[in-house]
Amino acid sequence: MTATEATEHDRTGEAGTAPAAEPQPAPGAAPPQAPALIAKAAAELVGTAALVAVVVGSGVQATDLTKDVGLQLLANSTATVFGLGVLITLLGPVSGAHFNPAVTLAEWWTARRGGAGVTLREAAAYVPAQIVGAVAGAILADAMFGEPLVKWSTHDRSAGNLLLGEVVATAGLILLIFGLARTDRLRFAPVAVPSYIGAAYWFTSSTSFANPAVTVGRAFTDTFAGIAPGSVPGFIGMQLVGTLVGLALVALIFLRGRPGA
Repeated sequence: MTATEATEHDRTGEAGTAPAAEPQPAPGAAPPQAPALIAKAAAELVGTAALVAVVVGSGVQATDLTKDVGLQLLANSTATVFGLGVLITLLGPVSGAHFNPAVTLAEWWTARRGGAGVTLREAAAYVPAQIVGAVAGAILADAMFGEPLVKWSTHDRSAGNLLLGEVVATAGLILLIFGLARTDRLRFAPVAVPSYIGAAYWFTSSTSFANPAVTVGRAFTDTFAGIAPGSVPGFIGMQLVGTLVGLALVALIFLRGRPGA
């Protein structure tokens, strides 16, 4: 997801009036400061690691508890929804809680075209942190459940219908996040984004990875949530296509008309 940006109204106040006064810190308290880049990168690393640990760990737990694939997916998706909501709420104020190179790159692209978003320097720190975090999260989940720490997944996901599912899942995620930003409703992201991911687990054929870093991390575990290394490039390619589709949909649906039109 993305960090909430101040609206033009917040900066200028009502028409014809002075800008609204900034909230003042309590006596003796330090004034608020933007988090340092190292703190933002750390939040992205830890958040992505925790997200992958939730996805992989709940998958292992589910397969240990039942042989019913439907119940396994239900347990996996439910844990992911709650875990992602907590992580966005906790780390969103620090880094924007992207946990996803597709979101980071999309935000950088909108920023370079005059919108709000991360800088190139921030994106260059976020993406490696997300990938490292994803791999660490998969290894951590395997360690907690006594699985081999690193064992390449044998779960092939290269079928064309699964690749189409990744385009749909990623495009929907980008449309949701940037649509919320365009309508100044990012405060709902801790609920809206996990809700979308939970639904996409079930309505997409790929079970909605929608995240290049998470895709890489899940290749390191031969468990319920894994993906074979040979399937990773195709998934990431389709996720990038989905990112472009999502940004195009945002531009079309939330097109701003001329004043007075």
